[in-house]
Amino acid sequence: VQLQASGGGLVQAGGSLRLSCVASGSNFRINAIGWYRQAPGKQRELVAEISLDGSLNYADSVKGRFSISSSNAKKTAYLQMNNLKPEDTAVYYCVADYNSYGDNYVAARLWAQGTQVTVSS
Repeated sequence: VQLQASGGGLVQAGGSLRLSCVASGSNFRINAIGWYRQAPGKQRELVAEISLDGSLNYADSVKGRFSISSSNAKKTAYLQMNNLKPEDTAVYYCVADYNSYGDNYVAARLWAQGTQVTVSS
């Protein structure tokens, strides 16, 4: 299973960006998918995630501004980021919890490469 993230970039405060994340492979199921972020000198933190049953979880700092959605049985996910603030500047990581089917059962957390989001004031 592979996880590929895209999106990000440089935007002015108040602007919007959308991140995308796609899980690919065969014989697997995504149980949860979402994004973490890490700003310089800070710990990595959960931004938003969506579970297999559709339940959503957001960091308090992004509620009302960010929206996570998914399609294709959670194998594609999007993070719409609106009204961005300079404090949203960080490297964003797509993360997926998955399990495989078949004889070689695997359950693991997969991290995509980070994508930089920079918000200028």
